[in-house]
This record gives sequence, structure tokens and C-alpha cells, in this order.
Amino acid sequence: MTTVPGWMRALAVVCALTVIVTFFSDLFVPDARNVEVWFGFELTGPAALATAPLHWAIFATFAWAFWTGRRWVIPSAAGYLFYVALCHLVWSEASPHGRGLVIGVAQAAALCVLAIVLLRAGRRLPSTA
Repeated sequence: MTTVPGWMRALAVVCALTVIVTFFSDLFVPDARNVEVWFGFELTGPAALATAPLHWAIFATFAWAFWTGRRWVIPSAAGYLFYVALCHLVWSEASPHGRGLVIGVAQAAALCVLAIVLLRAGRRLPSTA
């Protein structure tokens, strides 16, 4: 039996908490319920509510995969971080709620750094993890 590294367990907890918080906010907080962002563009109203479960499913899958030490979760989560980085960049410019290109670039850069750190950590896992 292999031991799952502590950092993977920590990421599992973060993902699980994200599911819990977004689930309740998407269902019970009107401002959160009415907006979902996909590819940097806002969906509102029924489209937002209909697509919210996709976010829950992504984070629930990541929580399970990190907790159980699945190796495929590392490139998948890193890819998701790169995707979110692009979304922040697009959203910062495309949305009236965005904060402009400079903030979008800063957010995207920070998320890309996290993705790279995750990929590098994944390379250090033993081959049996």
C-alpha cells in the first residue's frame, strides 16, 4: 500500500471545501447563484444555475483523486489551473466586473506559477504513488 503525500491530502481538503462552499453559495446566495464564469465569460440566470454542477463535479473529482493519490490528477489539476488563468485574463477585460488587464495578467501569472509548482511536485512522486 502506498502512502499519499501530505500535500496531496491538503489539496484534497481544499478541493472538498471548495465543493461545499460553492454548492451552498450557488444554491442559497443570490449573487453567486446568478453568475458562473466559463472561458472567461459570465453566464447568468438559469444558464449559471444549470452549469454550476459542472464546477462542483470538477472539484469533487479532484478532491477524491488527490485524497486517494491518483497520479493523473496532477496534470489534470495543473491544466485546470492554466485554464482558470486564461479565464481570469479574459474575464478581467471582457466583464464589466473585471478589474482590467494589469490585474488579469497578475492573477493569470499567479495561477500559472501554482500550476507549474504542482507539476514539479508531481514529478517528485514515487512511481508507485
